[in-house]
Formats: sequence, structure tokens, C-alpha cells
Amino acid sequence: MATKSSAEASDYAAGVIAGDRAKLARAITLIESRNPDHHKTAQAMLVELLPRTGKSQRIGVSGLPGAGKSTFIDAFGTMLTGLGHKVAVLAVDPTSSRSGGSILGDKTRMARLSQDPNAFIRPSPTGGALGGVARATREAILVCEAAGFDIILVETVGVGQSEITVSEMVDFFLVLMIAGGGDELQGIKKGVLEIADMIAVTKADGENTTRAASTAADYQHALRIITPMGALWQPPVVTISAMENRGLDGLWQKIQLHHKTTDAAGAWTGKRKTQDVRWMWAMVEDRLMTTLKNDPGVKTLVSELERAIADGAITPGLAAERILKTFGATER
Repeated sequence: MATKSSAEASDYAAGVIAGDRAKLARAITLIESRNPDHHKTAQAMLVELLPRTGKSQRIGVSGLPGAGKSTFIDAFGTMLTGLGHKVAVLAVDPTSSRSGGSILGDKTRMARLSQDPNAFIRPSPTGGALGGVARATREAILVCEAAGFDIILVETVGVGQSEITVSEMVDFFLVLMIAGGGDELQGIKKGVLEIADMIAVTKADGENTTRAASTAADYQHALRIITPMGALWQPPVVTISAMENRGLDGLWQKIQLHHKTTDAAGAWTGKRKTQDVRWMWAMVEDRLMTTLKNDPGVKTLVSELERAIADGAITPGLAAERILKTFGATER
């Protein structure tokens, strides 16, 4: 006899597979929930959906403030749906509990895509913790794939670690940059260049066209002195104008070339498998930390230890040992 949880999971899965948008949205809300019963139902649903996942192209989109991510996604996503694709837009935003998440506002600026029947835009969950937001986004990708979306755009709204997190859940990581006099090159993080599969200099239109081309040349030079992630692909730098739909088709052709090149060498599938294993361990760490912090004995001890550390009465290392001993962890 089916349990209530398994029956609900099957109902969600059936709705997602049937293309029910309301059920799809509720399924992602279920994934985002921190309720243990919801988590159990969500995992059962994902098991049912798993055979229908993994067939999309997952593209990460990051960029400096002012680079025009929402304008780009609106134009690029609309171009893709025009080519017959179904596009889902998700976000990773660990700051959303404070700001509401920029994609919440950006959705209103994605005027065409938000009205497109072949597109689905989902803001990141509020809650703040990057680990939790990343888990929800990863699982939302699977749900969207099962719903028939063959291109998933994952926008990183936050900065720093969120860019790394997004790069580890997608097949292709696109970084948007703005044209300038070169000063931005001084401040760009080397880490971002190291994980980029392509850099696109945006707003290459009007009087900014020449400056964009010059900036693109600067970034291409910077990429040459950084060891590429793999020998199969040298990240290109392109110029685009989302406002004038210029360069978007060429950008898409390069993403397809990357897919074809890495897939032929077995690297595309290998990357997916490596990401899945890393995902497993990330979830183990996340669940362990949640369990540890909710342990009654640890909760009682934490305030005391934090005061002792602040007062210089104990080292952080010794405090950590006391927490682990209280939790029941011992060195082996």
C-alpha cells in the first residue's frame, strides 16, 4: 500500500512530466522547503523523475554588476525558444534573504521571456545559506529537465563563492563583462577567468562598439596567460549586444561547439559524473552541519564556547574539539 508521501511524490512527478506549470512550480517549492516531511516527499519525487533528467544543456551565466545579465538572458532565451528550444531560468543567490534576489526584479525586465510559453523563470529561494540555495537549484534543474526543458540557464546573482558553486552544476560557464578603459582588468578575479568557458563583452553597440572590441582583446590576452581548465577548449572572448540581438547567434554556436567537442572526447559525460559525486559529498556536509547545529547538547554548549573564544579563554581549535566530542564525533 502506497504511503501518503509516495502518493504525493507520484502526483508531483506526473504533473511535472505532463508539463503542468503550476505543478512544476509547486514541485520546486517542495524542494526548497526545509520541512523534513517535504524533503522526504521531494526525494521520492526526484527518484521517479530521474530517468527523464540529464538531457538538457546546463549553462551558467555570471557577470559584473551593470553587465546586463537580465537583458542578455531575455534576448538570448527568446532567441533559443525561437529556434524551438524550451528554456528554464534559475538563480543562485545567497543574498536573497536580504535583497529579495535581483532576479525577482530582473524578471520584470525579462519582458519577452517571462511571457514566452516555452520559457520558465524561477527566482532563487530566500534563506541565505549558499549550500541550501545550491542544493535547491541543483534539484530544480532535474525537475525542469523532467518537465521537458532542454536548456537550463543558471544565473549567479551573488558574487565570489556562488560563481564557483554555479560552475560546478553546469556544463558551460559564461561570464559577462562590460566594456571599459581596461581598469576593470585590474580588479577581475583570476578565479573567474579560470572557470570561464567563454567571456562575452556586453553592450557592444553604438559608440561603445569600438571600446567593446578593445576590451575583448584585453580579456583574450589575459586568458592566454592563464592555464586553461582543459586541453580540449580554449575559452573564446566575444562581443555582443543584447539590445540589438547582435552576436547572440555566434555565442550560441560556440556553446554548441563546446558541447560537441567535449562530448566527442567523453569529457562532457565525465564532467557530469564528477559533478554528481561532488554534489553527493556537498549534501553530506550540509546535512551533517545541520544535524550538528541542531543537536541539543551542541546548542547548549555553543553560546558558552563563543563567549570563551571572544574572551580569549579558549582557542577555536579546543572549542571545536569540545563541540565534536559533545556531538559524539571522535578521532579515528
